[in-house]
Amino acid sequence: MDPRSMRPARMPAAFLFAFLVAGGVAAQPAPTEAVAAPLTLADAIRHALEQPAVRAAAHEVAASDAAAGQAGNYPNPALSWLREGQQAGTRSTTVQISQPIELGGKRQARIALARSEADVARSELALRRRAIRADVIAAWYTVLVAQDSQALAQELAGLAQRSVDVAARRVAAGKVSPIDETRARLGAVDAATELTRARAELDVARARLGALVGAAPPSIALDGAADALPAPPPRPALQARVAGSGAVARARSQLAAQEAQAGVERAARIPDLTVTLGSQREDEPELRRPGRRQAVFGISVPLPLFDRNAGRLAAALRRTDKARDELTAAERAAGADLDAAWTRYAAAREEATLLQRDAIPHAYSAWTLTLRGFEAGKFGFLDVLDAQRTWFQARMRRAAALLAAWRAYTDIERLAGADDPSE
Repeated sequence: MDPRSMRPARMPAAFLFAFLVAGGVAAQPAPTEAVAAPLTLADAIRHALEQPAVRAAAHEVAASDAAAGQAGNYPNPALSWLREGQQAGTRSTTVQISQPIELGGKRQARIALARSEADVARSELALRRRAIRADVIAAWYTVLVAQDSQALAQELAGLAQRSVDVAARRVAAGKVSPIDETRARLGAVDAATELTRARAELDVARARLGALVGAAPPSIALDGAADALPAPPPRPALQARVAGSGAVARARSQLAAQEAQAGVERAARIPDLTVTLGSQREDEPELRRPGRRQAVFGISVPLPLFDRNAGRLAAALRRTDKARDELTAAERAAGADLDAAWTRYAAAREEATLLQRDAIPHAYSAWTLTLRGFEAGKFGFLDVLDAQRTWFQARMRRAAALLAAWRAYTDIERLAGADDPSE
């Protein structure tokens, strides 16, 4: 049979096979892009507190607790074996055990020092957690403000293009000079440049937040509003919180550690007592065999003739004075920083409120009226650009005020935030 006569029979089968394959491929569901779930501020703080920086400080706390448990142990006894002489009948063998006995409260002072050092580690951990919480809040609202700024720049670019279209129609109709169209196009270029800058700032803000929470910047989708500024908390309540948290708490725990170190050095001035118990065996010279045994008992005490530990005690006392002054300085600095942050927050919040309530609506109304007047031939294009620039400057100023308010708010949180940073 001629192979060419079989081609018509093969063609329908080939088409059927291709149709089935294509149908099977088309029947498969199209792959969908993974959409990130909206990230809340509480979730962002929780993720940030699980990052290695916080875990490292937590390991230091665990190590300090282990050292505090070790500090309460008593000193180990010493077992010794001593032989005098080598010839049988003239040698003696002594086996004894010595136990140091600490005097002057050394063990209690050592335990107090270890516990105070553990408290220092805990205050460092609390300070680290509070700082990370404040950093997350700042990064979170920086992203939200950057998103609003990008949307504003996008809107500005669209309006600038609309102005170009209006100016081009007016020039084509011979009602305005071509210089107005050139100005409109320059304004559109400026708007496009502003949009590029806003996108770059948003990318940087997302990268910063992603580094804190341990997520890739493109996968971050926030659930919140940048203009949700809370009322300023009462200043006396914040001052009371500052006195027991943050850098002040760390300085207070460091002062307690230095006082405990001075107690250790003070106790070290009293010498320890070593008690020795043992047994001595002597060979009998005539029989050349082990002879009698006798008990050995001894007490040894170092004589503090040359070293009274005065230098270490003086150094510990001076470091205690230093820690006390550092605590006073930390309290004053924290109080001043809190007052400054509270004032900045109240001022920025008031500015953002006034701009949103008064300046922005009036600027928008002026721009719309000027644009309509330009289309009707009553105003020049410079008036339109000036009104448009005023409106957007007011909106950008409000965005800057929101960002300044949130940064001041995070400073307040850093100084006198919640006791539990995960809240």
